[in-house]
Amino acid sequence: MTATKPKIGNYRWTILALLFFATTINYMDRQILGILAPTLEKEIGWNEIEYASIVVAFQAAYAIGLLLVGRLVDKIGTKQGYSISLTGWSLSAAAHALASTVTGFSVARFFLGLFEAGNFPAAVKTVAEWFPKKERAFATGLFNAGSNVGAIVAPLVVPWLAITYGWQEAFIVTGLIGLIWLVFWYWLYEKPEKQKRLSKAELEYIQSDPPDPQTKIPWLSLMKYREAWAFALAKFLTDPVWWFYLYWIPKFLYKTYGITLDKIGLPLIIIYLMADVGSIGGGWLSSFFIKKGWTITKGRKAAMLICALLVIPIVFASQADDIWVAVALLSLATAAHQGWSANLFTTASDVFPRKAVGSVVGFGGMAGAIGGMLIASIAGFILQLTGSYLALFIMAGSMYLIAFVLHHLLIPKFEEVKINETL
Repeated sequence: MTATKPKIGNYRWTILALLFFATTINYMDRQILGILAPTLEKEIGWNEIEYASIVVAFQAAYAIGLLLVGRLVDKIGTKQGYSISLTGWSLSAAAHALASTVTGFSVARFFLGLFEAGNFPAAVKTVAEWFPKKERAFATGLFNAGSNVGAIVAPLVVPWLAITYGWQEAFIVTGLIGLIWLVFWYWLYEKPEKQKRLSKAELEYIQSDPPDPQTKIPWLSLMKYREAWAFALAKFLTDPVWWFYLYWIPKFLYKTYGITLDKIGLPLIIIYLMADVGSIGGGWLSSFFIKKGWTITKGRKAAMLICALLVIPIVFASQADDIWVAVALLSLATAAHQGWSANLFTTASDVFPRKAVGSVVGFGGMAGAIGGMLIASIAGFILQLTGSYLALFIMAGSMYLIAFVLHHLLIPKFEEVKINETL
């Protein structure tokens, strides 16, 4: 007789699908500005520095939002927190259609950033609630792949909408898609302990890790832990690179290779499709190592180091004579970033109890958004003064190794933080 593996159930993957689609919508709404930037630059008349100020408005609000929303999600739960966030960003995205000046776009971007900040704290916290540690990096990589799918769908849909109907309609249509997601979220989501569709076996599997301490965790108390600062520092150094890609790749392709709105789709689709591969592959890689018997520390760090090394060739992108060489280098860099990001997100749930994950991710995301503000300002001035992307790509290629070394020095071994404070 052969032993058969008990059937666990798969409802947790339904929840992950909801996170994936929310992240897809999130990135569609933020990517549209970068795609339409060359068109809006002509129509509105902004320069590189003014465009950078619009990007900074989003980043500033995103930083504020992550600081507040991460804590809010920990307090009111992922169901309500996600709902408030997505409703707000959907309406803010559609409101871009009302803007006709740099100030108008800056205001719309500010509110978009404020509400979009809720996506990742809520999603990472949901993964921590619905998946055991050995599956979290893979699950995070899967939902994080939605950011790249959003960045793929946007160049397929947005140019057609803008050319056929106008840029205002492109903002309205993509902005309001999120309200459809809300219907499925309310229908399908509950916490595992309350979800009637969840089998007993799957609930036991989800809760197979040692239980978290039943304490309330003051937000400020997290600042005492070097693990929180390690996460925030790594986000501060590497998130800005992704923001740079998101807002300046379409402008780079237009300026360097003359790729206009009607032709921008294919290069961006290739770049972000490969980013999807990196997101899923990077999350799978550390989970593979851990399932093979590696420690969580060794598995996560090995995957993060591999991703950090794969980013380096991006330094040659601005010197490529052929557009497809540049696209290949950008594809490798975005894939490596997403693999890095999937593992970095997961380190928050590796070392902090579930009740603190939303706050930690919010704190780190705030640091990343502040870094994004800096890179946006720097990019605007460098491009306005020199017109060259070389210095920016050199910065992009070096940040991950620096972040890896600093993160390793602060957390040489992943061990769960013991938090005893109560409110």
